[in-house]
Amino acid sequence: MAKAIHSMIRVLDEERSVEFYSQAFGLEVADRLDFDSFTLIYLSNSEDDFELELTVNKGQTEPYDLGNGYGHLAVSVDDLDSEHQRIKALNLNPRDIVEFERDGALLAKFFFIKDPDGYDIEVLQRHGRFK
Repeated sequence: MAKAIHSMIRVLDEERSVEFYSQAFGLEVADRLDFDSFTLIYLSNSEDDFELELTVNKGQTEPYDLGNGYGHLAVSVDDLDSEHQRIKALNLNPRDIVEFERDGALLAKFFFIKDPDGYDIEVLQRHGRFK
């Protein structure tokens, strides 16, 4: 059976992106591989083996076109309200918390935040299927 191990996104500024993911989600650099035309930075934390791979293409100066095919990354937290306040205090501009119901029961409680390159990240309260 396949095991998800990482997701990759392209970023313009390594330092800015590493700082954002560290502040917002406690992700730290697990590995950094530098090549002639690009650098790969793998971010992770103790919550999971899954990693976020940041690709920095050397010489890229214009923001990447995210197009209309990209959806979002998602992370889950134990206390959504506290995380929302913490991220807000860091001036990372989270959107408002949303409670999504189905058949009168809470399905998901979440908010979205954008990283420095415009990627959407959904932050979900651990509940139900979102563990």
